[in-house]
Amino acid sequence: MDRENFSFDPTCLDIERSEGFLIIQVTLNLGRPDEMKKEFYEALAEELHQKVGIRKEDVFINLIEVTKENWSYGNGIASFIV
Repeated sequence: MDRENFSFDPTCLDIERSEGFLIIQVTLNLGRPDEMKKEFYEALAEELHQKVGIRKEDVFINLIEVTKENWSYGNGIASFIV
């Protein structure tokens, strides 16, 4: 987004963010343990830092957990609804 159309708190939770701030949103099935999520956040921020130079402070990750009946894998079929 263009900067004038994007608003964020550059110091939310005392993390100093830059103009290179990146939001990643992942939709996934419900049920992963908190420890796995923490490991994912850390690994993704580190990979983005190492491979493309994004500051770890600028990586904002949001997981949206849904149950299986909220997915259709194609043809308009609700595969997990009986």
